Amino acid sequence: MQAFADLLERLILTPGRNAKLTLLSQYFRDTPDPARGYALAAITGDLDLKSIKPGMIRQMMTERMDEELFKLSYDYVGDLAETVSLVWPEMRGANRVPTLDEIVDTLMGATKAEAAGHLITWLDRMEPTSRWALLKLVTGGLRIGVSARLAKQALAQFGEEEITEIEEIWHGLTPPYTDLFRWLEGKAEKPQPDMRAAYRPVMLAHPLIAKKERDDPNAIDPDLITPETFAAEWKWDGIRVQAVSEGGIKRLYTRTGDDISHTFPDVIHAMEFEGALDGELLVRTPDGQIAPFNDLQQRLNRKTVSKKLLTERPAFIRAYDILKDGEDDTRPLIFRDRRARLEAFFTQHETDRFDVSPLVPVTDVEALREIRNSPPHPEIEGLMLKRWDSVYEAGRPRGPWFKWKRDPYLIDAVIMYAQRGHGRRSGFYSDFTFGVWQRVDEDWQITPVGKAYFGFTDDELKELDKFVRNNTIDRFGPVRMVKATREEGLVVEVAFEGLQRSTRHKSGLAMRFPRFNRIRWDKPTADADTLEGLEVFLAE
Repeated sequence: MQAFADLLERLILTPGRNAKLTLLSQYFRDTPDPARGYALAAITGDLDLKSIKPGMIRQMMTERMDEELFKLSYDYVGDLAETVSLVWPEMRGANRVPTLDEIVDTLMGATKAEAAGHLITWLDRMEPTSRWALLKLVTGGLRIGVSARLAKQALAQFGEEEITEIEEIWHGLTPPYTDLFRWLEGKAEKPQPDMRAAYRPVMLAHPLIAKKERDDPNAIDPDLITPETFAAEWKWDGIRVQAVSEGGIKRLYTRTGDDISHTFPDVIHAMEFEGALDGELLVRTPDGQIAPFNDLQQRLNRKTVSKKLLTERPAFIRAYDILKDGEDDTRPLIFRDRRARLEAFFTQHETDRFDVSPLVPVTDVEALREIRNSPPHPEIEGLMLKRWDSVYEAGRPRGPWFKWKRDPYLIDAVIMYAQRGHGRRSGFYSDFTFGVWQRVDEDWQITPVGKAYFGFTDDELKELDKFVRNNTIDRFGPVRMVKATREEGLVVEVAFEGLQRSTRHKSGLAMRFPRFNRIRWDKPTADADTLEGLEVFLAE
């Protein structure tokens, strides 16, 4: 367990991607089975220990420590696992600390009551770092700056294999992945699980304009984009999915390979074909239009979907590529030929749950630039540009595909509340609620319109944290209220991708992808935007 705890701590404190890959590869090399497999499952989110909940941990803690003192400690630290690991009363003379695989195997077969007893015993035996790792493990709250794909990349580096070789069999494997590690170590053949309706690693695009060059008028080479070289499509504001139907098995995957079939049974039911499609998952409004992303979000991450939700928010896929047509793997074909196969595919398999993403005429850069910022539908984020001669290549090859998003909307807002972050940000106030002014009777009041926790540098984070500490006027658990009046406060320029009506938010509005664009230390709070001014974006 200590080795796993050390790994998590080092990953949090290591900012570089390559350095994280080295740490993970070394851990896989030095750690025996099945511990390394359970560690991998925890990092990729494939380890589900359902018997332990955060509320149970808080109850354990209040039985060993004054409740108010614990609340104050939790407020100061900002992270439950870290707080408990630091304040848990030390027990002298406790027995040995169990290994990671012993902990997982024990909890897999335990009831909630049994799991609670085991957890108390283990916490008594451990040092703070191991306690923290244990609590993160059992609650599934790992935030260590490592994505599931980065973990798979570390596996590929460890075994000197291509990551696509691992991704194509991943969904047929289960923890602790003993066969996988034996193959990567050269001790066995590659696992061959039942991979009907398997996930196929997706092809990704590069931004046409790098962020640092976004304001540079010379950042685009006009000769790059011609009708003979590139096709263009709308970039819809949904989620990238892969619909696969093979041998009677039907599955729906996200772009990262997560199986979300159970959440969209209406789409699965309509997959009366043999093949694999790449596209955008969207939902329709009652009148048949594309619904806002917030409507799609209501259907995500649900274990079951009600009949009402299926009726009010019917899902469908706007397909823009075909990866398998019947028995034919179409990925080696160029995009022009795949597009022809895709259009022919839907002449044979018509359904209201699938349609083909229309092509946008390509003339020149200036014409594309104009329609990119004034698309025909509010749920369009911009354009996708694809070379006609590009094969479907997993990963993010440079050159074949580009995404050209519309310029973000910008508003000036005032910070109202702040909350501590997680992981290496747990010592800083890094999650901010911001608002704009609203006229109420004859007075101006601040109204919250969104939250953001990125878009600033580490140095700016330190300045923001200092501002929060120096300007706190009230506290609500882990949340601090800061000065936000017409005379005092901090203005931030917020960028966001879209705006829609929402009954879930006090302002009646919901932003898409809000983030800090600039901190306006120089701007008076009274000059921040108004709710009426923000609503103008609804019409765009």
